[in-house]
Amino acid sequence: MPAVDPSAVPSGPAVVVDGLVMTYDGVRAVDGLSLTVEAGTITAVLGPTGAGKTTTLETCEGYRAPQQGRVTVLGLDPQRDRQELLPRIGVMLQSGGAWSGVRAEEMLRHVASLHAHPLPVSLLVERLGLEDCGRTPYRRLSGGQQQRLALALAVVGRPELVFVDEPTAGMDPAARRTTWELLEELRADGVTVVLTTHYLEEAERLADHVHIIDRGRLIASGSPFELTRAGTTTSIRLVVTEPFPPSAPDALRAALGPDTEVTALNPQTLLITGPADATTLATVSDWCERTGVLPESLTLGKHTLEDVFLQLTGRELR
Repeated sequence: MPAVDPSAVPSGPAVVVDGLVMTYDGVRAVDGLSLTVEAGTITAVLGPTGAGKTTTLETCEGYRAPQQGRVTVLGLDPQRDRQELLPRIGVMLQSGGAWSGVRAEEMLRHVASLHAHPLPVSLLVERLGLEDCGRTPYRRLSGGQQQRLALALAVVGRPELVFVDEPTAGMDPAARRTTWELLEELRADGVTVVLTTHYLEEAERLADHVHIIDRGRLIASGSPFELTRAGTTTSIRLVVTEPFPPSAPDALRAALGPDTEVTALNPQTLLITGPADATTLATVSDWCERTGVLPESLTLGKHTLEDVFLQLTGRELR
């Protein structure tokens, strides 16, 4: 599904955020944030609720003006150059964006008519599985159908850059895979995709680059491989049948020694990160036996993006 002329893809970064500060009611929602999005990539911007990612992306989309710092998108100022920029970007909102009573295909054809060289509507309807709901009013669509329509609305104008917010929320597994494939096709066609998602496995699969932000600041950046590679460490996920006592992380950490970190992922799950040797696993098993903890599962493996996220922020993404 051709989207943009490869010769039109900019050679420099598609998005540059430099020292962005946004303050509301005395609280810094964004605190000197700097990051870049390279052209022709899928870049995930992740952060817990209140991290500042929505404010940052709304500033990139031109909905907010920077209070301090600088933002450029496709080399343009989203505020000053808004009329020039709007035809070149697409925005998929997490919810809304269509009239309540409009039929799905009718809305898509209307938006397509606003663009000079839109994608064929019939192609998008077929590609995103909207054939069965094309004549259904927007308010009667399921959450997954609304998300598929929102994605179609964002890409129908052949944007060079598309911002997608929670693209697969409410979708069944088949629709989620179709959406992933479409986003990957857009990247292959030279479109830059900026992705926010609460599904960390989605970011790990799709993203070329990941920015993790918390409390308005960039705290980690890299490819999923760079962020999750274990090196000389291993991770053990310990799940038990009953909630751990509050002192469990500290007690297990003391048993394992200073080179090992123990993080409570939830009341019944601990993530142990430490030296990649058999001693760590043996010590965990021995500690469970001595303390009367009954493991439901004890999984040894490499770090996932979720593991990294929890270690860096101390909070679940949701």
